[in-house]
Amino acid sequence: MKLSASVLAAPITGLERILPELNPSLVDYIHIDVMDGNFVPQISFGESITKEISHLTKIPLDVHLMVNTPEKEVPKYFSLRPEFITFHIETTDFSVRLAEQIRSQEIKVGVSLNPATPLSSIQYLLDYVDLVLIMTVDPGFYGQSFVKGGFKKIAEAKEMIGTRNILLEVDGGVGLNNIHKLNELGVDICVAGSAIFKNGEPNQNAKNLKKAMEVSFQVT
Repeated sequence: MKLSASVLAAPITGLERILPELNPSLVDYIHIDVMDGNFVPQISFGESITKEISHLTKIPLDVHLMVNTPEKEVPKYFSLRPEFITFHIETTDFSVRLAEQIRSQEIKVGVSLNPATPLSSIQYLLDYVDLVLIMTVDPGFYGQSFVKGGFKKIAEAKEMIGTRNILLEVDGGVGLNNIHKLNELGVDICVAGSAIFKNGEPNQNAKNLKKAMEVSFQVT
């Protein structure tokens, strides 16, 4: 299982120092949470800051668009050549066309859904995407706990994907206490924010998370 480090949890004024020091053998992707203040209450990064981030690291970008009308925003990220561009199923009526547009740029396309959004909403889209991102917190609110029922939904998503060549990503409340369980469920990528950037030791924290994938820290 791979780690995608959410820079939303990193000190914005320290990115110029922090990002070049991230170890690509521990941090597999840089997760960029793009928030528009409409689909989610907060405003975060746009394409300009994402471009600056891309200049600070050679770790592939994992761009997560939490925006309404992603059709207008997606093309702004093509020139940055991210590994993934993920949009929310709740935000567009043109998901097939949008997925095909992203793939036409030889960029992997992801679709995300909020905790309250049923998996059936993306069933028809599976033949057009490379990644399914399950939100295990409500998007736009930093530092939330992993939602109840999250593990069940992840297991159902894994079953729905079946033998398709689609990665399963999880975002929200990931930490030492649950990453082992996520690994057991067959999650391919875990997004971690505070679990990586807390206390100013992102490489050590990422190392601890990768170690915890194999050994459960969950108190029972």
